Amino acid sequence: MNGKRFILASIVVFVVYEITDWIVHSLILSGVYQRLQSLWRPDMMDKMWIMYVTAFIFSFLFVYIFTKGYEGKGVAEGFRYGLYIGLLMNIVGMFNQYAVYPVPLSLTVQWFIYGMIQFIIIGIVTALIYRPKAS
Repeated sequence: MNGKRFILASIVVFVVYEITDWIVHSLILSGVYQRLQSLWRPDMMDKMWIMYVTAFIFSFLFVYIFTKGYEGKGVAEGFRYGLYIGLLMNIVGMFNQYAVYPVPLSLTVQWFIYGMIQFIIIGIVTALIYRPKAS
């Protein structure tokens, strides 16, 4: 494993994940969230730091797992990796949320779609950063 590329990729994945998360949840879905305000914790904003910490840890694990199966196949490898991890995380995560919380199915489907896009993007970012230097 290349330590410098691993650290760089992990940090960039964290930043890109947080930016895309903000776009999805603060811009695209904000209207839906406003209508469902009664479902959220009243002190949710006080606990947001937990989400940043877990996203930071996730970013390192995401890149670490990528390095273990790294084949050097470029952007296509990153796309596939993001797709596979996205399916793993989003099928279980989003649809279990639907089963547990009284959220509309349409929101669950949006979470799934936007989550898949996010995972594919960070998979591509990981592949672009982790690739070997051109000789």
